[in-house]
Amino acid sequence: MAAEEIPHVPDAVPPALEGAYAGTATAEHGGGGGLPQFEFEYWGGQIVWLLLIFIVLYTLMARVFIPRLRRVQDTRAQTIASAVAEARRVQDEADAQAAAARAEIDQARTRARSVAAEAKAKANAEFATRQAEADARIAEEVAAAETRIRGLRDSAMASVGDIAVETAGAMVQRLTGTTATAADLRAAVKGAA
Repeated sequence: MAAEEIPHVPDAVPPALEGAYAGTATAEHGGGGGLPQFEFEYWGGQIVWLLLIFIVLYTLMARVFIPRLRRVQDTRAQTIASAVAEARRVQDEADAQAAAARAEIDQARTRARSVAAEAKAKANAEFATRQAEADARIAEEVAAAETRIRGLRDSAMASVGDIAVETAGAMVQRLTGTTATAADLRAAVKGAA
């Protein structure tokens, strides 16, 4: 088959459906039909049905749907109120814990400062003690050194006289070529001092 053939539908309406199409045709062509809702003969039944449906819907709304909605709204409001109350309680508890933590931190800082002050005082006392000991030891060493220096100075001064006598004897011998006696040299050094 090259092309499909479309079966031909007759223009005639079957006899069983002729009555159904007849009212439509007359209404379309202005044959006395119209919308039945606007005809006065049907208004009584329509009003009865309207009242009946209104009463049923009103009863359903008043007895079933609105109480359910009210319960849902009440439950929601209760849930929100309890959640807000719980949040406030938790916030108050957190604030109290934060205040307690701040108080503990302040106490710890105070204790740390007092411990630091005690440690500083103790360190200063130990330092003063050590410094006093070191000063005493240094004073002893200075006194000992001064004693040694005095001893060395005295011995040096004693030997200065001998050295001066020897030096004077060497100078006299060199300049004059003669040797002077030790008693003369000592008398000359004493007279010069």
